[in-house]
Amino acid sequence: MCALAHVLEGAGIATVVLASMKPVAERMNVPRVLYCEFPLGRPLGMPDNAQFQHGVLAAAFDLLNAPSGPVLVDYPEVVEAVETPLACALPPRYDPDIAPSIDEAQGLRAAYDRAVARRGATEVGRAIDADGVAGALADLERVAAGEPWKEVYGPRLDTIAIAHDIRAYYQEAALELADGPPPGARQAEAWFYEQTEAGRTLAAARDALTEQEAPSGITFYMQPVGR
Repeated sequence: MCALAHVLEGAGIATVVLASMKPVAERMNVPRVLYCEFPLGRPLGMPDNAQFQHGVLAAAFDLLNAPSGPVLVDYPEVVEAVETPLACALPPRYDPDIAPSIDEAQGLRAAYDRAVARRGATEVGRAIDADGVAGALADLERVAAGEPWKEVYGPRLDTIAIAHDIRAYYQEAALELADGPPPGARQAEAWFYEQTEAGRTLAAARDALTEQEAPSGITFYMQPVGR
């Protein structure tokens, strides 16, 4: 959004950016920014609260009256993220001779297949299909254990797409197994990163890649920015 603001300003259109990441807004140096300390993905703060959202928009539009820029103003109210992981039982260990993440992923396959059959579609497939999830986790386990990433993957590594496919596989399976009403916006995300072996492996591999000074484009979106 900050880059788009520069484009629009160059065309003579005044802009205001609602920013959830203050350092990014500061680096981009756009003319008018309202920094809102809200959960990522919720630029107006509180879902289904029109009064609060109107207050945010009013504060943003007030920045158009600033005599000069760049202007960066902090919105005075903070909204904390409350994301309770969805209630979803994970399969028990079946094969103690393989990594826990791989054993776990294989144990979820039946639930994933039911989800695809019911929906008729899947988000898995950017880099790997469901049959490739176990192998992708095995590679991430090797990286997390300290093997050089170029020896594991070669010169090209599409970890962003791989991470997306693993997470989609897990979340689609989880929605088949979860108890209670449909989960909120980030409950499935919280479950994946906080409760599953695959989420822990993904985080450990990202840390290992960072320590190996892998390009930031490889690691940046392996996890949501808020994590």
